[in-house]
Amino acid sequence: MSDPKYKRVLLKISGEALAGEAGRGLDFNVIGSVCQVIKKCVDAGVQVGVVIGGGNFWRGVKDGGGKMERTRADHMGMLATTLNCLAVADVLEQHGVEVRVQTAIEMRAIAEPYIRSKAIRHLEKGRVVIFGCGTGNPFFSTDTAAVLRAAEIGADVILLAKNIDGVYSADPKKDPTAVKFDTITYDEVLAQHLQVMDSTATSLSMDNRIPVLLFALKDPENIYRAVMGEQVGTVIKEGE
Repeated sequence: MSDPKYKRVLLKISGEALAGEAGRGLDFNVIGSVCQVIKKCVDAGVQVGVVIGGGNFWRGVKDGGGKMERTRADHMGMLATTLNCLAVADVLEQHGVEVRVQTAIEMRAIAEPYIRSKAIRHLEKGRVVIFGCGTGNPFFSTDTAAVLRAAEIGADVILLAKNIDGVYSADPKKDPTAVKFDTITYDEVLAQHLQVMDSTATSLSMDNRIPVLLFALKDPENIYRAVMGEQVGTVIKEGE
């Protein structure tokens, strides 16, 4: 077996992806498939950190917009991410993977508080670390949290597992002429207002020179393929 291309990765999974076809709640068949592939990566010697969104339960801006105060709506979203983190942690443990959940907002009865040095130590011991509650601050997305945690733990790449198989010049659902990119620069993503991540997350990854690999979670094996260096999805990186 060839060696993995990346030693330490930050895997970002959208909450919607964990909901499967239903679009809401949790699909344990999907979660089980994802956890099997994460185990495969760990067994190959890859250190895996995970950030999970909460959109399958609650999206702060979308669900609370105009109906409640933004900060409180975002706090509800952070709690939604924690539900997903605990579910994925449980399934990983069922697959024999050691895992720790760390949350940016302290809830010591169910998770460790986020401590960078402790997270890195867990990774070095071969444990998967799942980061909950986003950044712990309102007005920041879980994509931004993924980039922040990736920078803090020194990840080699951010694996952005979403419901789309790459970065396109336009929304492929609306524009049949949309072109998929194999690679694209951070500057091009920002200049063209492409919906990869929000602009804060894209700028943060650019400033810290962390490549982002966006691919579809529909086939969870894409996670392993990405880790091994196969061409999947779109790579967002610095310009030449």
